[in-house]
Amino acid sequence: MNPKPVEILLVEDNEDDILIITEALGEAKLLNLINVMRDGEQALAYLRGEGAFRDAKMPGLILLDINMPKKNGFEVLEEIKADPGLRHIPIIMMTVSERDEDILRSYSEGACSYIKKPLDFRKLQEVIRGFELYWTLVSSIPHR
Repeated sequence: MNPKPVEILLVEDNEDDILIITEALGEAKLLNLINVMRDGEQALAYLRGEGAFRDAKMPGLILLDINMPKKNGFEVLEEIKADPGLRHIPIIMMTVSERDEDILRSYSEGACSYIKKPLDFRKLQEVIRGFELYWTLVSSIPHR
């Protein structure tokens, strides 16, 4: 099975998590592009091709943290799913929260998956590798 490269938009404000996630995704060399946005407003500007992002390539997948500055993950999720030009993009909530309310809200507002980020470095790497294998080898996403 030959995996197709997936463009990922990582929306995360924690620098340590950004480093771990991008390194873990890069190790398997299945993904060709990972763009990182550090807050919700920046992520929406990127997706809408506004300002400095007017030439940005549309991602095939979004990894979205809940707790972020400016606009939180729920606000970003809601705006993406309300936009006919963006709602097709699969969104995976990736957060430290284990609250049932957050999980329920994520799915109710259109997230296709909810991943709890382990606090342990090695466990987070394992979670990212499993995620990557699923989204590149098992699941089908729209390619543009």
